[in-house]
Amino acid sequence: RMPNSRLPITILMADDDEDDRLLTLDALTEGRVLNNLQCVEDGVELLAYLRREGRFSDPATSPRPSLILLDLNMPRMDGREALQEIKADPTLRGIPVVILTTSKEEEDMLRGYDLGAASYITKPVNFEGLVELMKSLGRYWIEIVELPQND
Repeated sequence: RMPNSRLPITILMADDDEDDRLLTLDALTEGRVLNNLQCVEDGVELLAYLRREGRFSDPATSPRPSLILLDLNMPRMDGREALQEIKADPTLRGIPVVILTTSKEEEDMLRGYDLGAASYITKPVNFEGLVELMKSLGRYWIEIVELPQND
């Protein structure tokens, strides 16, 4: 294929806050990042999606993500637990995970634990910040990092 005809990447967002999910979708659209955003609401759903269980069994509607945006504070199973499970699974641990944190302090604290995250993002308080973030994220992942091909 032509070098510039990049395929959309699938981004899987795990976040129980609907406003955050909608804002991210808008920011991705606004930032014109070629992608397909899928959302789950907690760590249990995240793992079900990645393991193609239950309603996520069809690869056509639940494609393997190239990138996971992971909120840490979610019900049932939080982001830390979910990340441990992902990193312990040989078929999943190659997927880069970007952790969404609510504060700089939380990010600093998390860097102390080696959670295996590719990157940390402090949730911006405004839409413009999020759009910029998504644009830079898109450039970073799509142009710099060679993503493994989807299975």
